[in-house]
Amino acid sequence: MDGGRSRIITLASGHHVWTSKVGQGGIPILTLHGGPGATHEYLEVLADHLPLDQYTLYFYDQLGSAYSDQPEDPSLWMIDRFVAEVDEVRQALGLERLVVYGQSWGGMLGIEYALAHPEPLMGLVISNMVASIPDYVRHLNALRGQLDQGLQQELAEYEAREQYFHPRYLEIMDVLYRRHLLRLPEWPPAVTRSLARLNPEVYGTMQGPNEFVVTGTFKDWDRWADLERIRVPTLLLVGAHDTMDPQSVQAMGRRMPHADAVVCPNGSHLAMWDDPEHYFPPLRGFLESLV
Repeated sequence: MDGGRSRIITLASGHHVWTSKVGQGGIPILTLHGGPGATHEYLEVLADHLPLDQYTLYFYDQLGSAYSDQPEDPSLWMIDRFVAEVDEVRQALGLERLVVYGQSWGGMLGIEYALAHPEPLMGLVISNMVASIPDYVRHLNALRGQLDQGLQQELAEYEAREQYFHPRYLEIMDVLYRRHLLRLPEWPPAVTRSLARLNPEVYGTMQGPNEFVVTGTFKDWDRWADLERIRVPTLLLVGAHDTMDPQSVQAMGRRMPHADAVVCPNGSHLAMWDDPEHYFPPLRGFLESLV
């Protein structure tokens, strides 16, 4: 990224993760990308919409992601280990007080981080993430149910045979992705790079074969009962066409003591790209309220 200052951080485990510092503002924002196993690149759009004289953005690729080490060790792909990694990165960057911004899987990681390490947080942004994976799956199934009956049947048949990479299966899945992942006719290079570099071992272990089939290790994750313990000021962002249920995100906002929820009416799972007009004004307003 132009103007970025890259730094490699060595974790206690000996693994290395890549970080980049952009901006020179007084409020640091540590970004947690989605996937799991994608890269920071699709989040670089934040630097185009936030005043970098007020905020300093810290991008980083989590362990297993493209610019960081990619060890072949499935035991590493656990939520608790990623939470510990985030705190190691925070400390290595010298961030005593910060905003954590998490998108999708990064939003789940942000929730977990806020529960485990509330002390350094001055604010939390949870973008395009609900409070439980079962809730996510329920909404995914509702979205699949909007397809023509024939397409639903085809998907079910390929999935029964675990033919997740059959060209026809991918063709139908692309219909869902373009409705609910990113609603742009041409996907920006930053998004396509991030998805092309997604680590299938990390993603497959934790999520499953794709965004609409969840079979991985975090499939039973549920933090609804713990949301009231997150007392830090929080902004929840979701797209009206998201893979995450907007009504669930609004319910999260009511359950958390100091949270506001914003639905981007034209947005999908990557609302920062396909609905920036409704995504960034509330984000900027929230960040300004922390000063």
